[in-house]
Order: sequence, then C-alpha cells, then structure tokens
Amino acid sequence: MNVRTLIDMPRSARRGEVLNIRVMISHPMETGYRRGPDGNLLERDIIGEFSCSQAGRVLFGARLYPAISANPYLSFQLRADTSGELVFRWQGDRGFEHTERVMLSVS
Repeated sequence: MNVRTLIDMPRSARRGEVLNIRVMISHPMETGYRRGPDGNLLERDIIGEFSCSQAGRVLFGARLYPAISANPYLSFQLRADTSGELVFRWQGDRGFEHTERVMLSVS
C-alpha cells in the first residue's frame, strides 16, 4: 500500500504557545460490511489507533472505528513546551503501521 500523509503544523513556536496540528493519511478504511463486485464481503481494513508523542511521551492519542471515513483527518492542539521530534504513528488491521517524524523548535 502506498501511504501518503499530510501533516500541517508550525515547525517553530514560543514556549507555552498552543499549536494547531492537522494530520491526514491516505487509507481506505474498509469497514468489512460492504460487498465487492463479486458479492462477497470486503475484508475489514481500518486504522484503529493514532498517536503523537515526543521523547516517548504520548501527547495526543485517538482510537478510530469503522465509522471513520476513508483518508482519516484529525485536528488537535498541543502546547509547545520543549524542542524535539514529534512522532506521529498510525496502527491498524492486517499489520498496518506507519510513522512520520517532524522536528519542532521551541524558543
């Protein structure tokens, strides 16, 4: 599967500033309830978990369910406390796992 992600966030911030972060990943999010052209049920294939962490500490996490549309989009806010790498991680069915990393500079 060719995975495309979009992460929209500032790369630098002042200490204590609240950051708006938006993420989207290309993924079909197949519920397992639809039938394919052959009439058989399509296999369930969803992303079940998303997390954003820094230095091993989860800053934001979400559980996703079959009712979430394809190409899930999430928007959340974080307070800029320390500089470092933010790790964005998606995990799902059939061993799906994707990670993106973005550096954040806090002054």
